[in-house]
Amino acid sequence: MDDIVKQAMAKWPNVPHCYGWLALDARGGWRMRDEAAQRAGAAGDRLNNPALVGFINRNYGHDERGNWYFQNGPQRVYVNLEATPFIARTDPQQGLVLQTGQALTDIERVFLSDAGAVLFQAGDSVAQLDDRDVAQVLGKLELDGQAASDEAVMAWLESGVGKLTLPWNGKRFDVERIEAADLPQRFNFNQLPTP
Repeated sequence: MDDIVKQAMAKWPNVPHCYGWLALDARGGWRMRDEAAQRAGAAGDRLNNPALVGFINRNYGHDERGNWYFQNGPQRVYVNLEATPFIARTDPQQGLVLQTGQALTDIERVFLSDAGAVLFQAGDSVAQLDDRDVAQVLGKLELDGQAASDEAVMAWLESGVGKLTLPWNGKRFDVERIEAADLPQRFNFNQLPTP
């Protein structure tokens, strides 16, 4: 957390929290949701200013109830999550990089959801893979030791028959099936924080 944020929190400790104005989309983009976007249930405008995006990334955290927020000076701006609290992209040097710019290292588990999303777990962090990188990762999957075709992966998702693995950065991960609807409870996060 930035020092200027810590100072503002100490100076103004009772600023009300903000809900519904900031979202993280499934491609790792921060979106500002003004009143019109909130009323329409729209995604909002994507934030592209590098300084603002960097500030949000450095001051992004969660509370004990699994609500993710951006600490904007003395105010907590709770984040609506389209997918998971983190979105990962593939990177040739680091393997996976989160929307915050941090490398996702020490991967422990890999999941494939019924909706076709690829998810990585490292410690308490779960990151959905940006859909623009899914084909690249799915192309590495093996079913029972053989390259897995798209049809074989779809059949595995439906039946769970066979052992689906992902060779990744010198390791092999057994891929686990998961229901997209179960993600928030399984990984203790709220997609739509409320007061």
